[in-house]
Amino acid sequence: MSAHSLKMHSTQTKHRAFTLIEIMVVVVIIGLLAAITIPAFQQIRLRSQVSSFANDLRIAGNAFETFATENGTWPSDGISAIPNSMNGYLSLSKFNAPTPLGGVWDWDYQQFDVTAGLSVRSPTADIATMTKVDESIDDGDLTTGSFLARSGGYILVLEN
Repeated sequence: MSAHSLKMHSTQTKHRAFTLIEIMVVVVIIGLLAAITIPAFQQIRLRSQVSSFANDLRIAGNAFETFATENGTWPSDGISAIPNSMNGYLSLSKFNAPTPLGGVWDWDYQQFDVTAGLSVRSPTADIATMTKVDESIDDGDLTTGSFLARSGGYILVLEN
């Protein structure tokens, strides 16, 4: 390769490369976009989890009420789970798995000063998140209404 062709090749390479300033500008722009979008995605994810949890509460509550209507009584209390007698009314595999907000579902019959209720024990969601759940299905106050805070979790009261 001649000296002239090396000089031309070197000149062409310089024109194609990014400068340090250009790279830094791109990194700053990406950082700003991430700073804007990550909190928005976290809020969307939280709203989705709250909505899914509230929907699961409604589905299970309706299934237990249907069971009670058809059988003349509520199902007996299972041992820290959804009773097998709910098979056919609920997807037992879904309701014996963790909830969308952490913790596990539990059927409570004649416990916690209620006749019948669907509980979530040991949820990983904080009280602010559970208040959002309460706002979507009840009165937004975890001390009143049909969705209540209780020791170790929360309960949807189906019958007092």
